[in-house]
Amino acid sequence: MDFQDYRGGGAAPEAGPSEGASGGSAAPREHLVVIGNGMAGCRAVEELLARDAGRYRVTIFGAEPHVNYNRIMLSPVLAGEKSFDEIVINTTDWYRENGIDLIVSDPVIAIDRAARTVTSRSGRVVAYDRLLIATGSDPFIIPVPGHDLPGVISFRDMKDVDTMVAAADAGGEAIVIGGGLLGLEAAHGLSLRGMKVTVLHLPGTLMERQLDEAAGWLLKTALEARGQTILTGADTAEVFGQGKVEGVRLKDGREIPASLVVMAVGIRPSVALAREAGLEVGRGIKVDDHMVTSDPAILAVGECVEHDGQVYGLVAPLWDMCRSLADGLIGKANPYRGSVTSTKLKVSGIDVFSAGDFSGAGAGCEDIVLRDASRGVYKRLVLQDDRIVGAVLYGDTGDGSWYFDLLRKGESVADLRDLLIFGQAFASGGGQADPKAAVAALSDDAEICGCNGVSKGQVVSCIAKGAHSLDAVRATCKASASCGSCTGLVETLLAITLGDDVQSGPKTMCKCTSFTHDDVRREIVAQGMRSIPEVMQKLHWGTPDGCASCRPALNYYLLCALPGDYVDDQQSRFVNERLHANIQKDGTYSVVPRMWGGLTNPRELRAIADVVEKYDAPMVKVTGGQRLDIFGIKKEDLPAVWADLNAAGMVSGHAYGKALRTVKTCVGSEWCRFGTQDSTGLGVRLEKMSWGSWMPHKFKIAVSGCPRNCAEATIKDFGVVCVDSGYELHVAGNGGIHVRATDLLCRVSTEQQVLDYCAAYIQLYREEARYLERTAPWVERVGIDYVKQRIVEDEVGREALCARFLYSQSFSQDDPWAARAEGGEREQHAHMAQFKPVKAEEMA
Repeated sequence: MDFQDYRGGGAAPEAGPSEGASGGSAAPREHLVVIGNGMAGCRAVEELLARDAGRYRVTIFGAEPHVNYNRIMLSPVLAGEKSFDEIVINTTDWYRENGIDLIVSDPVIAIDRAARTVTSRSGRVVAYDRLLIATGSDPFIIPVPGHDLPGVISFRDMKDVDTMVAAADAGGEAIVIGGGLLGLEAAHGLSLRGMKVTVLHLPGTLMERQLDEAAGWLLKTALEARGQTILTGADTAEVFGQGKVEGVRLKDGREIPASLVVMAVGIRPSVALAREAGLEVGRGIKVDDHMVTSDPAILAVGECVEHDGQVYGLVAPLWDMCRSLADGLIGKANPYRGSVTSTKLKVSGIDVFSAGDFSGAGAGCEDIVLRDASRGVYKRLVLQDDRIVGAVLYGDTGDGSWYFDLLRKGESVADLRDLLIFGQAFASGGGQADPKAAVAALSDDAEICGCNGVSKGQVVSCIAKGAHSLDAVRATCKASASCGSCTGLVETLLAITLGDDVQSGPKTMCKCTSFTHDDVRREIVAQGMRSIPEVMQKLHWGTPDGCASCRPALNYYLLCALPGDYVDDQQSRFVNERLHANIQKDGTYSVVPRMWGGLTNPRELRAIADVVEKYDAPMVKVTGGQRLDIFGIKKEDLPAVWADLNAAGMVSGHAYGKALRTVKTCVGSEWCRFGTQDSTGLGVRLEKMSWGSWMPHKFKIAVSGCPRNCAEATIKDFGVVCVDSGYELHVAGNGGIHVRATDLLCRVSTEQQVLDYCAAYIQLYREEARYLERTAPWVERVGIDYVKQRIVEDEVGREALCARFLYSQSFSQDDPWAARAEGGEREQHAHMAQFKPVKAEEMA
């Protein structure tokens, strides 16, 4: 949202501090001028408006051409996980509704304390009664040779993000100097956008201010596994290049090529304006407990200030500062006493939390450490005098808020000492985990949402006032509206407060995500995602590797969206699809070779008979789909069985897959006196066209040669009933537990039309149905009229769907049995030393 100037309540005055009363009947309002349209300045105004909306007339100067946005969410914007509009905190409506004059792209360059005016870069002079400086911080640029070359940037605002996105679009290599929070988030975003990224970090541990050596090692390992190069102990000597960045040279002589260098080595309070105005400045603008500077008419807040010798570069202290500032402006005592800070890393799929002092160097300090190598979890608590003074969590940060609350309040944990490291639910329950009770036990001032400074009490109050859904809470008090890491806590508070009255949104894909199937399918295409880890990263998956519900769905959605490009992830499939056979309750497998249209021949029958005898199969069964099913094949014998069947020209029947199963036919006009068309020949053509295609669920076709419907075409996913004038096409039938007769799609006159309509229908189902949704419930959900509009009425759209299906099939019709018979993925067929009973869900 860019604009040059926005006025919410009239032009800012050129002279006179106070707004004159209209007609002399109303008391004049003092004029509050805010220098800085960022998170601190606007939050201070929000807090002031909440206390006394009519007390001040407000003018805000901003250096950027934007409304106020959430700077801590720049990393997800860089990573392509969010758009700019999604991180806007205060829209133009907010300024307008509150009568705020917003002046953008025109930073204040001078303060005249005697005249109580500010002057902007454009020459605008505005008078003030009270002035609030919220200029934030400036990035520190290492003064090495070449630091001013084109292509060297910082990472502080949307302009920097736009520059990095443009560089990533052009391709090439990037170097990020600095392995702290901001640097790692920049590296993550650039890596997701396709750049080869190297992180240079001078200390030996990443995020050394927030992590100890063990957690830093885990983080480094995880980032390297994602394709980043991490060099610790790397001391930059110079940035080199002719007229633009070409790389970085280290002091040990190594040269690393790059077309983009991001400096993220730290920040400094932005104090130049205050210093020039004669305000008292140390490391930052010095303020008292109500954020008042050395000039009583001027206040300061945020990263630019120094309070009691401390400066803060994290967002959480800003909220406390703004509350104290707003209370002071209305004459209420609420002194700011400093902040204890915590840190979370915003790199999807990597959970890191730290708080307090984890050096463990003080007298009487002791460590409690938990390591779970298989889960990649490391937890360390530092205790002093039975109180938590520091915490480092990697891989499982769910209890971060609880540990931070105990640390901040300095409460004794002596009674919880033995169970403390296992988390609140376990420790508070005396060894019995109860997550709801743990959240209920949090104090009202416990922080729930660090991004927006929202406490438990504020969330509960918001719910009590009518916010009965997650989205309503997000819209009202902003908890869970930014990075989403506190979503679970907010949902638990909803459940505790409302019980069964919680209003739920659309059903999510699984517990790993807040996204629905439709959301995920849409975002995969819109964002051009190309792998399961990328989907989980960009869509903020709540678990590191997904679950048995979401991984198969993601694997299918990517297969459908990226034919020929995406490599099928076998480990994300159910056991039947991994083994290309149906597991039975005794642990053996059944094998069903494909018989085109239900036809077979002596060679195929002999091959089946030989397999049955050779491998001592106890049963051969004629299936309802006009095929033969061989039962009792041992797992380790499957490749040999497939090799023998392949030798007879037989391929997998996909009886195990979410794919085309069978095309059932009757003999039709070639043999039957009632037959009107060659139903068998058409069935063979349909099966040859559509076999091998993965779908949301199993898919069955039938072709009946006349309306007597011997092939039961009217209870199939796609059914053809031959008539004298051509073919009736039926869709969305089901002969399972819930029998459903098909809907008539249309009538056509040629076999080619049958093939084209069938291909288009399958592709529409493949692209729009949800994983594990059969055609019957899918058509009931979207409506047969919608399907007719897409397939029958929209000729151009039908042809495009047909073309996409046939293109996809060019990559799908490779017999999976053949690859396994030749030795592919041998580990899938290793002998089981001891049979473990198979659970029903694993057989799905």
